Amino acid sequence: MKGIFEYVAGNTIIHRLNPVSKICLALCICVAAFASENIVFLVALLVLNLMIGAIGHVFGKALALFTGLGKICIFLFVLQLIFIRDGNALFLFVTDYGILVAAKVVLRLMGACIPLALMLAVTQMNDLSNALVKVLHLPYKYAFTLSTAIRFIPLFMEEMSGIMEAQTARGVEFDTGGFFKKMRLILPLCVPLLMISVRKIDGTAVSAEVRGFHLRTRKSGYKAYPFGAADISMLFFCAALIAAGIIL
Repeated sequence: MKGIFEYVAGNTIIHRLNPVSKICLALCICVAAFASENIVFLVALLVLNLMIGAIGHVFGKALALFTGLGKICIFLFVLQLIFIRDGNALFLFVTDYGILVAAKVVLRLMGACIPLALMLAVTQMNDLSNALVKVLHLPYKYAFTLSTAIRFIPLFMEEMSGIMEAQTARGVEFDTGGFFKKMRLILPLCVPLLMISVRKIDGTAVSAEVRGFHLRTRKSGYKAYPFGAADISMLFFCAALIAAGIIL
């Protein structure tokens, strides 16, 4: 899942939407996923996510997220089957109600995680922070904090990958043993990652201060983010999506 949060340039209808509309769409899909109890609707949301990835020419990222979350979903699915005893027993400890609840948990997890990552893949961070300030009148320091935190996610993932490669070169075998052994090997690596993170954050803070971070206001940006017909249509679609999730 390397590079999953990196921006993919394009001129699709998803790229041309207002950044606020794109984030609103992603959040509404998440809300609809948790509001609905209908399995068919949750599957439809998952298909909608894949369709958004195809329209925005980031279907590869959507598929990578789908397969990456699959491992976590399998673990959660089995966990739900083990602990849920309600319903009619099918075989051993598995019940029909347990399968239903496990399926809902898995579909909700995918439905909530994939859209946010896809919206970030088709939205530049500068546009996102500036649109939050200009359109939603969010204070610039909060918008900057949000965009900076998102920017640091792939950097930290890359740093962690480099640390693990260095340990592998020294003879540490991360691919052998069970889950707990891997966690015992990975947890000590959080210390150098934390030190690297503190250095990066400190350098970013100094750079922002030197560039007049405290002087930025809502009127500092030169780019406007008007709402077009496609954005208004998207907002109506978001409202209909949440209503459908609640009704179903």
